[in-house]
Amino acid sequence: MLTPSWLDGLDLGDPVSCDPLEGGVANKTYRVRTTLGRTAIVKTHDDPPAGLYELEADGLNALRVPGGFVVPEVLRVAADFLVLSDLGSAVLADQSVEFWRDAGRRLAIQHQQTSDKFGYHQDNYLGLLPQRNPWTSDGHAFFAEHRLLRFLEVPRCYDALPATDRRRLERVASRLSDLVPEQPPSLLHGDLWHGNLLPTPALIDPAVYYGWPEAELSMLIGCGNIPDPFYTAYEELHPLAEGWRSRMPLLHLREHLAVLAHFGNTHNTTAKIQEILKPH
Repeated sequence: MLTPSWLDGLDLGDPVSCDPLEGGVANKTYRVRTTLGRTAIVKTHDDPPAGLYELEADGLNALRVPGGFVVPEVLRVAADFLVLSDLGSAVLADQSVEFWRDAGRRLAIQHQQTSDKFGYHQDNYLGLLPQRNPWTSDGHAFFAEHRLLRFLEVPRCYDALPATDRRRLERVASRLSDLVPEQPPSLLHGDLWHGNLLPTPALIDPAVYYGWPEAELSMLIGCGNIPDPFYTAYEELHPLAEGWRSRMPLLHLREHLAVLAHFGNTHNTTAKIQEILKPH
């Protein structure tokens, strides 16, 4: 697929090739090369939800924190596509210890950006699912209602979870104040799995809101091993409450529920949710 109008007026040259990129559930993504030898990233969708790309651009701009991660420049926003600067790609497993220290420091700086309430100035998307971000004073209530229980409204989640597990999820949501310590509402990427962290180090594909820093860390840990130097560097700038590692599986429930909502039980997700809920 090659649509010349993607780059019209951007002074990048005319597109000559269009290579599909892997990753993500919401878009078809391409690296477009031009007659001037430049490249850009184009994200598109045949029938995108309303405001998908405008909201992604807003999230990227919100993450432009001095000392924080690099984020791609927004070159064009349209109803059915988004053009971004190309920050490259590489395998995170190949990165050095110093890369992970740097990434830990950058995330800590991002999390030092705080709000007086949880949520965001508008709703946005997590993948293709609406993400509700109403300003909320109580972080436990916010996470319970808008990051856990909201998924029970999604038919794939509701149907995949037996009634016993739905009740357990509701019980966990009601007990969050006993299970998770108070945390300031920090600026979160919101969808920080490994595929959205580039070795620049940079962040892509945000689902931005102000929420618990531990919730962000739970996604990184839950999606694979992160070397200890990352967390050491992070805590030098943004210390965490005692016992934070033990809370990671519980907070990772939100990601498991999101996966279930998007894909159903294709990744044995129901069993993973059940294992986390069982002790509670």
